[in-house]
Amino acid sequence: MTNENVVRREAVVSGTPERAFAVFTERFDAIKPREHNLLGAPIVETVLEPHAGGRIVDRAEDGSECAWARILDYDPPSRIVFTWDIGPTWQLEQDPDHASEVEIRFVADGPDRTRVELEHRHLDRHGPGWESVRDGVADEQGWPVYLARYAELVEAA
Repeated sequence: MTNENVVRREAVVSGTPERAFAVFTERFDAIKPREHNLLGAPIVETVLEPHAGGRIVDRAEDGSECAWARILDYDPPSRIVFTWDIGPTWQLEQDPDHASEVEIRFVADGPDRTRVELEHRHLDRHGPGWESVRDGVADEQGWPVYLARYAELVEAA
């Protein structure tokens, strides 16, 4: 569901919230598509630093790095919240006041299932052209591809 400045998506996966949270945070490198790249060289890994104050960083073949998110809240196994520091021109946003937020909640949905609720909010903070960020993350090649890759990893684990 998409409304003005919020994009929401969800997936239901097998296992407990603890397992679902662990797969998301520990295997984020396998979730993020390599072609989602702001660097000038191919990405070799994406690292999610598992703590408040951490970052999500892409590292390229040539040694360059792109820290495109800051971890605001890391609360296993309930939720993780991070900034989206990528602006309407799909370049790194340097001003933290112009970043949107992504919250992912892991909610028990029965004895051995977890509902993963993703909310990308405050998209209008990106300023003029913010709608392109909303449309990009809501597109099938945005959050839906991340959640599909994530669900495949959970089911394979």
